[in-house]
Amino acid sequence: MKRPGMVALLSYLDAQKGKPYVVIFDDLKRFARDTEFHIKLRKAFAMRGAKVECLNFRFEDTPEGKFIETIIAAQGELEREQNGRQTLQKMKERMKRGYWVFPAPMGYKYEKDGSHGKLLVRDEPLASVIEEALNGYALGRFGTQAEVQRFLQDQPVFPKGRNGAVHPQRVTNLLTRPIYAGMIEHPPWGITLRQGHHAGLISASTLQRIQERRTGVAKVPMRADINRDFVLRGAVCCGDCGVPYRSAWSQGKRKKYAYYVCQTKNCASYGKSIARDKLEGEFEELLQNITPTKPAFALARRMFRIAWDQQIESVEQGRKELQTQIKATARKSEEILDKIVGTTNERLATSLEKRFNELELNKAALEEKLQNQGQPRRSFEEALEHTLKFLANPWKAWEKGSFELRRAILKLVLTAPLHYHRDKGPRTPEIAFPFNALAENHAGKLNMVPPHGLEPRTY
Repeated sequence: MKRPGMVALLSYLDAQKGKPYVVIFDDLKRFARDTEFHIKLRKAFAMRGAKVECLNFRFEDTPEGKFIETIIAAQGELEREQNGRQTLQKMKERMKRGYWVFPAPMGYKYEKDGSHGKLLVRDEPLASVIEEALNGYALGRFGTQAEVQRFLQDQPVFPKGRNGAVHPQRVTNLLTRPIYAGMIEHPPWGITLRQGHHAGLISASTLQRIQERRTGVAKVPMRADINRDFVLRGAVCCGDCGVPYRSAWSQGKRKKYAYYVCQTKNCASYGKSIARDKLEGEFEELLQNITPTKPAFALARRMFRIAWDQQIESVEQGRKELQTQIKATARKSEEILDKIVGTTNERLATSLEKRFNELELNKAALEEKLQNQGQPRRSFEEALEHTLKFLANPWKAWEKGSFELRRAILKLVLTAPLHYHRDKGPRTPEIAFPFNALAENHAGKLNMVPPHGLEPRTY
């Protein structure tokens, strides 16, 4: 029995044995949910010596009375099933038109809209937290789902489980649900992936990128124990063995000392510590040295401007190509849909539905790109202002940046961990291409290619 109130009533009668009770119902159709349960419930009350009364029906123990009671109970069951079927049909039709009909997912809530009725809208601040988590995973800020889980665990507004933790399955659900990209689907009802009327927290292309990352090669999770006192931990390796340095504090006579140390056994530098200020100070000198010269940066700015203008000119051609791809994808979707309708093989139908959903998601991403492809929303100066400032002086961003910003700068500047020898200092770092190309030792070699090209003139 799944009716808590009825279970509580029967338990109360069991505890009051020998006392006569009368149980009153206002409507016979509310007595039980179906005919079979109605009969069982009548017997349960009779066994406990309780009399049943109803405001709109008179119970009789005659054959005729039992017959009429059964007919009315069956009529109530029929009405409930018909109402349920009608409600289900309306829900299916509404979903086919692009509306979500189930309880609002995390990050959304329902609000009444004059044109759409009940419509999903952002539920702040939770919506922004989920948006940041999804975009962070798509763009690589979070390398694994475990890092997304850790991020959500640190957010006070994100709901936790009974043990106070975010379950990994909840993270998986967030990363795989199309509803967060403004799309809906419900395979049990035959509702294939389609565009919804609600606004997504992320774009369809972002959702597509998330699925590509989930099915790609797994990455090592970001360390959870990176101490904020040691910004270079994991980014600097021992010059002898190539293993990343560890970091710690040691207690002196009067104060504590921060240091990096190699703890690889059989290494020549095993157990040898390097003062944090010394190692990080020499790294900061390297960072200052990769600041480009003014002529090199001016040339790079001109190159960016030319590339910007060329990109604007190629927009129209890109739009035509996107339109062609959308039409081709739509044709493939229609062909697969015809195959789904015509097949009787359940396994084949499941495989075709999966392929259909992939094509629909791809088509939505293409349509989104087509819609967004046009004249830039901002000017060249506005769009690249922060990028150019960073390229012009990465040291300035490092000097005034937070711990998180400095960790991001390490990823942007270094393509591989820096090897540092305790006696010889840092080796030549592997610098990212933009900084390497604009380095001071290349400044004298930088020039624009002349209009006639690099080949010698023949006239």
